[in-house]
Amino acid sequence: MSDAALWAALADPHRRTIVALLLERPRSVGEIVEECGLSQPSTSKHLKVLRDAGLVRVRQDAQRRVYALDPAPIAALDAWLAPYRRLWNTSLEALGRRLDETAPDDPEEPSPKD
Repeated sequence: MSDAALWAALADPHRRTIVALLLERPRSVGEIVEECGLSQPSTSKHLKVLRDAGLVRVRQDAQRRVYALDPAPIAALDAWLAPYRRLWNTSLEALGRRLDETAPDDPEEPSPKD
């Protein structure tokens, strides 16, 4: 599985919806079809992309195929995002400090624009 395959798989909003559903619990194809409102063939194509990217795994349960998330690729994406998360946290902390500096001392006092 490559990083490009992971990002490409997650680029589609329908596949992100499927991943979110599978985050709750494993589901059969029929359940995914019902929850997503897609056709069965379309859902199967999305599941194949997710499976090929390594994001989901499938098991046979009698006549049903049950899909579940594979946490390993999600952990790899989380590790890749860690430095960006720190960047955002630093930026948000700086924004919070700036807002604190410019806030009026008396919350009941109208701002100069009022």
